Amino acid sequence: MKYQGSCHCGAIRFEAEGEIGTATACNCSMCQRKGTLMWFVPRDALHLLTPEQNASTYLFNKHVIKHRFCPTCGIHPYGEASTPKGEPMAAINLRCIEGIDLQAIPVKQFDGRSM
Repeated sequence: MKYQGSCHCGAIRFEAEGEIGTATACNCSMCQRKGTLMWFVPRDALHLLTPEQNASTYLFNKHVIKHRFCPTCGIHPYGEASTPKGEPMAAINLRCIEGIDLQAIPVKQFDGRSM
């Protein structure tokens, strides 16, 4: 299935393809503050509809996850990293996807604080 999403102001818009089975809530210092619910997809399943330059990047800790955010409205619609096997992946913030029922999606807890 194809989903559309954006930051609050629309400067970052995207489509993501796949099936949303579960969301992941991480308790690391960044995710806990942002309140993101992540859906992980291969990076090539994320298609930007606006120029990549519209998104700023925040790196912290080991600098392996690109936390992408809108410099205008401050919303974090997605992140980019690699799987342990080195495959490019994206973590889509499900709170930025249009027209889904977040209450119907099971949430897995991830202990990112321990990493």
